[in-house]
Amino acid sequence: MNKFLRTNNGEKDFNKKQKIILVASDYDEQTLSAVAWLNSNKVDICCFKLTPYKIGGEIYLNTEKLLPPTNYDNFYVNLMDKTSSVLKTTNSTNTRRVLPKIDALLDWGVVKEGDIIVPKDRYGEGILLSNGNISVGGKETSLQIWLKEIYGWSSIQTYAFAVHKESGKTLSQLREEYMNDLATEVVSET
Repeated sequence: MNKFLRTNNGEKDFNKKQKIILVASDYDEQTLSAVAWLNSNKVDICCFKLTPYKIGGEIYLNTEKLLPPTNYDNFYVNLMDKTSSVLKTTNSTNTRRVLPKIDALLDWGVVKEGDIIVPKDRYGEGILLSNGNISVGGKETSLQIWLKEIYGWSSIQTYAFAVHKESGKTLSQLREEYMNDLATEVVSET
């Protein structure tokens, strides 16, 4: 290898600059915060989010570049603040696409008040309330806080770990199915 590098005048530049590309279906807030910090400190790293959609028997991948953006402020989180959200949806310089939250799933009828939500591969259950929170042992809490307590994690992908007991599907799966059905309807109407 040294001979190849010498022959091609690459010894001085070899391994001086790397590029890191992360690809996932979703990212937690700490990962996005760390990547934003690395970007702002001259590390060439980017995050791409891939979302598959099945439309008319064909599978399409929606590719969304999350980082680096033109403004990093949306991605920094206070690791001591357990209530911080992943992204602001809008600011003065950009607008981000955000997947529908629990309130939309309730509005669409994908889930309904009174449905039982259980943690994926763990014990426990909560009753879904009309405001998107759950009641556990008579106390109201958010899905995210409840799941963080169950798993003991500081961050969690709420929709991937909250299971709708009746269907046995995660909220993420239910949301994706609904959005795919909606996309199929739109395509068939055109």
